[in-house]
Amino acid sequence: MRTIRKTESFLLVTGLALLTVYLVARVDGVVSSRLALVAFQESTGSPIKKGGQRENKWPVNFNLWSQKRIAAYKYILATSFDKPLAVIFIPRLRLEVPVFDGTDDVTLNRGAGRIIGTAKPGESGNVGIAAHRDGFFRGLKDIQLGDQVQLTTLNQSTTTYLVDAIDIVNPDNVQVLRPGPRASLTLVTCYPFYFVGDAPQRYIVHASTAASEQPSHRASK
Repeated sequence: MRTIRKTESFLLVTGLALLTVYLVARVDGVVSSRLALVAFQESTGSPIKKGGQRENKWPVNFNLWSQKRIAAYKYILATSFDKPLAVIFIPRLRLEVPVFDGTDDVTLNRGAGRIIGTAKPGESGNVGIAAHRDGFFRGLKDIQLGDQVQLTTLNQSTTTYLVDAIDIVNPDNVQVLRPGPRASLTLVTCYPFYFVGDAPQRYIVHASTAASEQPSHRASK
């Protein structure tokens, strides 16, 4: 009986300690997640606004993140980094993510990354943006055709796209990043979303602008 009681006490203490660590990590993560967006605000000189109405207010939803991804995100925020190129915002999903240049591990641990070789935010062409399926882009599992996606650049220019296609492709399918007749945005993440290990496929969200929303800058080659 004494051994059982000691075991029960040990498990109880361990459980409470793990719960405390988790709660502290969640609070700290929510606070630190806004650093990149604050840096973006300071660069533009005013709060981020979408459609002239909304200031950034949606914290990162860590409920969908893996513990590994949360830890990597918190670690990278402790280091210095460049200001985001842009901020992507999906109103229906309440998803707001800073977009940096490149898709290396360091970049994708702190936000989304522009896929090198695609158009830059604010340019015409196809802007390719990638992020982790167990991090920022986990919410894409709930995106729907017709959803609005807004991309705001450092010069406060906002381009609004509407989701017109959702595909699942193999990793070597680069056709999805080719530019079309209208300015477009392609969001890329791994699939399946809850696959254990290296996911075998890619989840592609393609969105296009209306004619009146065409960016004025020419895309990079």
